[in-house]
Amino acid sequence: MLSIISVILPIFALMAFGFGAVRFKLFPAEGIKSLIAFVNNFATPCLLFHSLVTSDFASAFNLAIIGPFYIGAVLCFVLGIVIALRFFGNTPGIAVSVGFSGTFTNTVLVGLPIMQRAYGVDALPVVLSIIGLHGAILLTTGMVTMELMRRDGASLGRTLLTAGKRVASNPLIWGIAAGMIGYFAGLQLIEPADAFLRMMSQAVVPAALFGIGGALNEFKLSDNWQQALIAALIKLIVHPAIAYVLMIWVLHVPMEIARYGILLAAMPAGVNVYVFATYYNRGTSVAANTILIATVASALTISAWLYILTL
Repeated sequence: MLSIISVILPIFALMAFGFGAVRFKLFPAEGIKSLIAFVNNFATPCLLFHSLVTSDFASAFNLAIIGPFYIGAVLCFVLGIVIALRFFGNTPGIAVSVGFSGTFTNTVLVGLPIMQRAYGVDALPVVLSIIGLHGAILLTTGMVTMELMRRDGASLGRTLLTAGKRVASNPLIWGIAAGMIGYFAGLQLIEPADAFLRMMSQAVVPAALFGIGGALNEFKLSDNWQQALIAALIKLIVHPAIAYVLMIWVLHVPMEIARYGILLAAMPAGVNVYVFATYYNRGTSVAANTILIATVASALTISAWLYILTL
C-alpha cells in the first residue's frame, strides 16, 4: 500500500498544486491553455517520437492488449448511450455525447505521467501503441455515431472526412508517425538531438499535471452531475474491468504486460470529451462535469487498480 501511495501522491499533488495556483491567482488562468498547448503540441510529440525511435516498438504492438482496450472503450460507449437514453430520457444526440464522455481516455495529460511513475519507461512502447490509435478510432466512432443518431446529421462521407482532418491535424499523431518512420528506417539519434528530445520529454509530466490541475478550475458541478457521475464510473471502473477480463481471463496475457493496458484504461476522461460536446453543442455540461468528477475520483480508483494489478 505504501508503494501505491508513493506512486499516486506526487501525481495528484502536482494536480492539486496547479489547481491551487490558479484558484488563488498565483498563476494566470489564461496561461493554463497555453501550458496545455505546449504539452500537447510540442513536448508530448517529442516524447512520442523519442520513445518510438529508441524502443522496441514492433514487439510492443500487441493486439492482445490493444484489442481489449478498444473493445472495452466501444462497449462503454454503447453502455453510456443506452443509459442516457433509457434512464435519463435524453435525445439521441445528447446520449451520444454522454456515452463519449465515458469512453475517451486522458491518455496524455494524466495517462502518460501515471504510467511512467507506476511502471517506468518499460511501459511506454505498449502505451504508445494504444495512444497512436486512440484519436483515430474513438473520434471517428464518436463522430460517425453522432451523425447517424442525431436528426440533423451530416452525410457519412462528410463525417469521415471531418474526422480524418481532425486526426491528421493532431501533433500527437505527427510525433507518432515520425517516430514510427524513424524506427523502421533504423534512425540513430546524434547526441545533441537525443539531449534535446530528452529535455523536452522531461517537461511533459510536471507541465501536464500542473496544467490539468489548473484547468479543473474551469469546470463546475451543474444539475447534470448524476449523468456525469455515471459516465465517470463507466470510464474509471467499467472500462478497465472489461480490459482486465479480456486480457487476463480470456486471452491469458501475462500480468506484467497486461497491466499497462488495464491501467491506461482506468485513466479519467480526457479534455476531448468536452471538445466533442461543444463541437456538436450537445451534452456540454455532462462532459465538463465528467472531466471534473472522473479526474478527482481517479485518485482513489487508480490506487485501487494499482493494488488489484499487484495481486
